[in-house]
Amino acid sequence: MTTHAEDLRDYPTEELAAQPIGAWTGQAYRRVVGAIRAQLAVENLTQPHWWTLNHAAGAPGTWTRATLTARLAPYDDQDTDFDAVYDDLTARGWLTEDDTTGGLTLTDEGEAARLRARERNLRVHHQTHDGISQADFITTINVLRRMVANLGGDGNLPEPAK
Repeated sequence: MTTHAEDLRDYPTEELAAQPIGAWTGQAYRRVVGAIRAQLAVENLTQPHWWTLNHAAGAPGTWTRATLTARLAPYDDQDTDFDAVYDDLTARGWLTEDDTTGGLTLTDEGEAARLRARERNLRVHHQTHDGISQADFITTINVLRRMVANLGGDGNLPEPAK
């Protein structure tokens, strides 16, 4: 894979401070999410498939279609039909749905697929973080959280999946 990290030039502080944050965050979003989506596509998965696999693995039998859709919909930018995602994972034999409670649980095959996808996503994570110190990454996250909050959004980290 060709990267352009080695082509990064240094710029004066004033020039960097004048950069449009929306353009840079937009480009970063498209690149990072595009790389993640490309890796998931190798397993014939979308991000909503990935989110579903992780939530069901983290709390087997706890999430129902309705509660999981409510949890995931705010992060969706593709107008996803979550019922179609759940149906697809069920048809693959990766997800089961309790007839009484509606709780979603991964099968062994679903867990294996989740772990394969996780490895693919970790490659993107490592590539994205290459050359960036943990301190710089934390500063970046905190700056973005503050910007979100300054513009009326929720700058808090998402609650852990239960």
